[in-house]
Amino acid sequence: MTDWRAIVADAIRRLRRNGLAGGAAALLILAAAPPTAGAHGFTGPLAWGLLLASCLVPLAFSVHLLFDAALFRLAASHDGEAAGLAAIDDVLARMGLRARGGVSATLPERLRGCRRLLWLQRIALAVAVALYLILLLDGMEGGGA
Repeated sequence: MTDWRAIVADAIRRLRRNGLAGGAAALLILAAAPPTAGAHGFTGPLAWGLLLASCLVPLAFSVHLLFDAALFRLAASHDGEAAGLAAIDDVLARMGLRARGGVSATLPERLRGCRRLLWLQRIALAVAVALYLILLLDGMEGGGA
């Protein structure tokens, strides 16, 4: 019984760490871009809109990861794995995010879904960093003219 709690505790730590770090990285890009990249060259409203959108996506994934961490924390507060997973399903059903009485996902399936979210967040952050670097390079080249 303690084995599933250790797995869930590890998942909670990873989800919280990645959720907070990914959100902070996206906010850092949003905060650093205007003063460092400037508004020169081709960096018109479209480029800044793309950068904003590419930073909002990892922020949304960060919120989702933190929500999942809270759900796993709820599961860990129950005595057994089945009761904890049922509590997650109950909360999701009450919030209207899942149909009642549906087939409950197992713990490994839920953890695979969380890993998928982590990779999507990392890809979205990589896109945001790439766009920021493009804006930064264009701002440096356009700033001298």
